[in-house]
Amino acid sequence: MCGRFVVANVGSELVGVLRVDLEGDDLPLPSFNIAPTDPASIVLDSAKTEPPTRRLERARWGLVPGWAKDPSVGTRAFNARSEELEDKPMFRGALQKRRAVVPASGYYEWQRADGGKVPHYIHPIDDAPLFFAGLYEWWKDPAKAADDPSRWMLSFTILTRDAHGPLASVHDRMPVFMDPDHADAWLDPTAENARDILDAAVDAAEEVSDGLEARVVSSAVGNVRNNGPELIAPISS
Repeated sequence: MCGRFVVANVGSELVGVLRVDLEGDDLPLPSFNIAPTDPASIVLDSAKTEPPTRRLERARWGLVPGWAKDPSVGTRAFNARSEELEDKPMFRGALQKRRAVVPASGYYEWQRADGGKVPHYIHPIDDAPLFFAGLYEWWKDPAKAADDPSRWMLSFTILTRDAHGPLASVHDRMPVFMDPDHADAWLDPTAENARDILDAAVDAAEEVSDGLEARVVSSAVGNVRNNGPELIAPISS
C-alpha cells in the first residue's frame, strides 16, 4: 500500500517530463509527509478540449465519487488494488474515463519487525521524479451555492499491486509505478482499453521498482504533524 508520500518539488520542476499544458494556480507547497485527506498535485488529461489538455491540479488524497453523500468516504479510499478495480463501484467508473498520474519524490512504507514497525523511505536512486498510477473524481458539495467555485472538489486515489523484488521485503504491496510512456497512454481519456493499458503498466512497474532504494528513517514520520526534510534522512537500522 501507500499511506504517506513525499513531494519535494512543485509544478514543472517535478512533472516537466509529462509535458503539462496548464498548471493550477493553487498547487500545494512541497511536503515531506503527505497523508490521506491532504492536498497533493495530480496530472490529468481534460477531455473538455480537443485535443485533451494536460493539467497539473490540486486534489484531495482519498477518492470521493460523485454519488457520495459527503467526502468522508474518501478517508478509506486512498489506495485501490489494481487487480480489483472493475469489481468496486467506488473505482469502476473512474477506471474508464478519469485516470490520473500522481507525481512524487518518494513514499514511506512500514516494515513489520520484532517490537513494531520500521518506517522506510522509498525513492528513485537517481532522485528522478516518481509517478504513481491513479484515478480521480469530481464531487459536488450540495451544501454550497451553485455559483460557489469551491463547490467542486477534486480527489484521487493511488493504485497498488503486489510488491516486486527487494521492495517485497519491506511490504507486500507497492504503488503501480509508471514510466512516461505508460503515463501518456494511461492519461488519454479517449482510450477505451483501460484494463489493457493498466495491465501493461502493472507489468512495467517492476522495471521502475528496480531503480528504487529503501532506507530506514525516523519514526517521527508516523506523526502527521511532523513535516520537513529530516523525515527522509537515513538512520541506522
